[in-house]
Amino acid sequence: MPIHDWTRAEAGDFHHFHQTWIPLLAAALNGGGLPPGFIALAEQVTGRPIPDVVTLESRSPSGGAGGVAVAPAPPPSARWIQKIERINYAKRADRVVIRHGRGRVVAIIEILSPGNKDSRHALRSFVEKAADILSQGIHLVVVDLFPPSPRDPQGIHKAIWDELTDEPFEFPPDKPLTVASYIGGDLPTAYVESVGVGDPLPAVPLFLTEYDYVPCPLDSTYAQAWAVFPALLKDIVDPHV
Repeated sequence: MPIHDWTRAEAGDFHHFHQTWIPLLAAALNGGGLPPGFIALAEQVTGRPIPDVVTLESRSPSGGAGGVAVAPAPPPSARWIQKIERINYAKRADRVVIRHGRGRVVAIIEILSPGNKDSRHALRSFVEKAADILSQGIHLVVVDLFPPSPRDPQGIHKAIWDELTDEPFEFPPDKPLTVASYIGGDLPTAYVESVGVGDPLPAVPLFLTEYDYVPCPLDSTYAQAWAVFPALLKDIVDPHV
């Protein structure tokens, strides 16, 4: 499914699409995308801001992480892979939420809306939240289907990464949208893809541990959400529909 030009839509239109997409993502993860013992919940509060999809790690009745087995996966690939080589003691933050059962949060999927970048304060809040999540050792997927603004001229990944390191990063101008997957912890690693309108959403890893991950079903659930998006609004976002 090609990514649509969401700059044609009003903020409320994308909000509706966003609110359709989020539960579909959680349903796909809960319907076989996650290994036993993990659950994905939409719009769980994990600290300050509200997440989109949360992955939780379950606990056994005794309180331990009972019987969770995630098969080792080969290292994922991406156009850019960046890793922090020094510890950064930045302050801590939080979104679908993935937990190990009803226990600790292990991963978060965050889909940006126009409101996340419509002011310096809004962008700063999001970036600090993302850096805080990673500092807590929680893994993160960020999807930004809007081009860079004057407040994030090199895209949302660069804005997040600047909280952690001074390492340079620049997207090609013809691929201004961002899909990034992060391993959280003292030395975060980022798997970053740049995409443009008309491209499919890339298959990025959703990390459950530092080494284990499952595919994040972005493209298939985006297509499901688009299928039920109102026809009148489809005509605005994609005049060729």
